[in-house]
Amino acid sequence: MTITGHIIDIFRQTSYPGTIEVAAGKIIGIQPTDEPVTPQYLLPGFIDAHVHIESSLLVPTEFARLAVVHGTVATVSDPHEIGNVLGVAGVEFMIENGRRSPFKFYFGAPSCVPATTFETAGARISPSDVDYLLAKPEVKYLAEMMNWPGVLHNDPEVFEKIALARQYGKPVDGHAPGLMGEDAARYIAAGISTDHECFTRAEALGKLERGMKIIIREGSAAKNFAALADLIPDHHAAMLFCSDDKHPDSLVAGHINSLVKRALAMGIDLFQVLRVACVNPVLHYGLDVGLLRVGDPADFIAIDNLQDFNVLQTYIAGELVAENGVSRLPSLNSTHPNNFVATTVAPEQFAVPHTTAKIPVIEVIDGELITHRLDVPPLVSEGWNVSDTERDILKITVVNRYQAAPPAVAFIKNFGLREGAIASSVGHDSHNIIAVGVDDASLAAAVNLIMANCGGLAAVSKGENQVIPLPIAGLMTDGDGYAIAAAYIAIDQLVKQMGSRLLSPFMSLSFMALLVIPAIKLSDLGLFDGHKFEFIE
Repeated sequence: MTITGHIIDIFRQTSYPGTIEVAAGKIIGIQPTDEPVTPQYLLPGFIDAHVHIESSLLVPTEFARLAVVHGTVATVSDPHEIGNVLGVAGVEFMIENGRRSPFKFYFGAPSCVPATTFETAGARISPSDVDYLLAKPEVKYLAEMMNWPGVLHNDPEVFEKIALARQYGKPVDGHAPGLMGEDAARYIAAGISTDHECFTRAEALGKLERGMKIIIREGSAAKNFAALADLIPDHHAAMLFCSDDKHPDSLVAGHINSLVKRALAMGIDLFQVLRVACVNPVLHYGLDVGLLRVGDPADFIAIDNLQDFNVLQTYIAGELVAENGVSRLPSLNSTHPNNFVATTVAPEQFAVPHTTAKIPVIEVIDGELITHRLDVPPLVSEGWNVSDTERDILKITVVNRYQAAPPAVAFIKNFGLREGAIASSVGHDSHNIIAVGVDDASLAAAVNLIMANCGGLAAVSKGENQVIPLPIAGLMTDGDGYAIAAAYIAIDQLVKQMGSRLLSPFMSLSFMALLVIPAIKLSDLGLFDGHKFEFIE
């Protein structure tokens, strides 16, 4: 197979008309030419340097089907979401499912399952499990070390896992939002090589100056591109792009290609941007992904021009997998592993007695995973603390999905609901059921919809109920990705009709149980202070 166009050589930082010859999935020749060539530019495919495939609600094969349209050829995927539900078996499910696609999935060995001891997870991944996973060729790194307190306080199990990664010669990903100064220096010195959680320029710059690589994240909920992109000109050799968590509607709209376009629109040099989007993930993680060199796998894309950057074709190992916005990969059915004990809840289980003049409230920040803590007087009705739609302070609950247990209930601000409730079995990191609502009856109805489907997203309003079943670990479906995206758009629109002003209500909801990101979150065991790493009384 021979393809012509204007070849973009990132390493030599030049572009020239030429031909690429492909045989047996590899590039066997690249030749400049003086002859007219196809009016297109040829360059390496894009790589998402940190993503939880599970957050797309799609199995890997279906994620790939949507991603290739945008020129993505590979991901560096942390399967700790399904790991928290199913343990090593969940990670192996992701690897096996990914093998069914020509897309290049590379995985990490989850380092923190369960993420903390302050929540109920479905499984545990031990140091011996990490050893087992790191030996697999598809597992390229120790996945994000969220337990930064364990690093700073020399937790033996944490350091055993880091030592295993070193033994295999594989890097360790980081996760330390807001960590700066000497604490950041100690975290990095322990062998942590990346961080995708930086939300300020100062934090990212401090970590870069200490030798850490920074992954700029732009997902469905957390959006840090605007804060960090201007670091690329001076630090392009040590930066990567990622989505981290990408809901299906966002994936249909765009992927890493969108970040490339935005960076170029800022005036950042083309070759610096492509170094971040294409080259750095391959070099850092040791991926078998081609970079448009003779002898490389034939993983590359064709775009229309350097202004619009529209992806015309995507090739993986010489196979045309997408063309003119249409995926050529098929939808594939999958098995449905799960870990779910379906119970039912009653409205009275969410009742909160009035006992104090002020209550701690989780304040959501749209577009961020961090939250603030507010201490405010509750709205009281007949001796009970209740939701206050006028001040937008609503009830939030986390319900154990692995065993029958009393719900944990607290209050949250900025979801904006004026009626009903929403619920999800995607509740990072342990993936218990999490819900927000304006009244106890609606909360119970939304939670019970999730229970009835053994996982999913649900919205309960005055006029209608909607649910998207997620039968695979309560996190994913093997349904058609475009149909799931349409269903997600529909349920998202319903939630916004119910009053939510958040850009991505379900994505934001899923992070309200993520205890490792401050300042205040809720687990199935209670309200949690993410700074002090302890429960709030």
